[in-house]
Amino acid sequence: MRLLLVEDDQALSQTLSHQLKKQGFAVDVVNNGVDAEFMGDEVPYDAVILDLGLPQRSGLDVLRNWRQKENKVAVIVLTARDAWHERVDGFKAGADDYLGKPFHVEELLVRIQALLRRHHNNLPGTSIKRNGLTLDEERQQIIINDQAPIALTGTEFRLLRYFMLHPNKILSKTRLIEHVYEESFDKGSNLIEVYVRHLRKMIGKERIITKRGQGYLFIETKSA
Repeated sequence: MRLLLVEDDQALSQTLSHQLKKQGFAVDVVNNGVDAEFMGDEVPYDAVILDLGLPQRSGLDVLRNWRQKENKVAVIVLTARDAWHERVDGFKAGADDYLGKPFHVEELLVRIQALLRRHHNNLPGTSIKRNGLTLDEERQQIIINDQAPIALTGTEFRLLRYFMLHPNKILSKTRLIEHVYEESFDKGSNLIEVYVRHLRKMIGKERIITKRGQGYLFIETKSA
């Protein structure tokens, strides 16, 4: 899943970016409101972590502008402003969640995971279940038909999580790259094909099928 982190505190930004990447997220970072609004308009992020006190354009204005343009990206607002009416302003502008500073990184991580699961109609918790598979987000492991868990590499985890959150939908290589990798990734690379092969060997080729000329399809059976 690909996140946009908008934070002008460089030390906090570096810490959060590092921790988010450890949890299997691709992260793009900007430090001002103008760049944030542009990136949010141009890139199909899965979620945005948005500070309100930004230079050049406030986070609240960025959020209002996105919503006026019908950009429905999930947004968690970060702010040192803790008055109740400021929280209300954030939600009225279109925030999905709100976290006051200072905060623990662990709390931000579970809020992001919960928000993404809600957006994809998945049950709350720390795992995603589809078609005999249980993906443990916290440990980055896959359990197949209740057997022993299998550890995933970072790329395997990110790719399988995206497949499992979008069952029975054709996902093009371009879309997978946009949501699994960061902005600097070489879109001409064949790594998606390589890791799809890895996943098929692990979970069974019948779960991920190729739609020629279109992309890949993760199958969720009606009984799953």
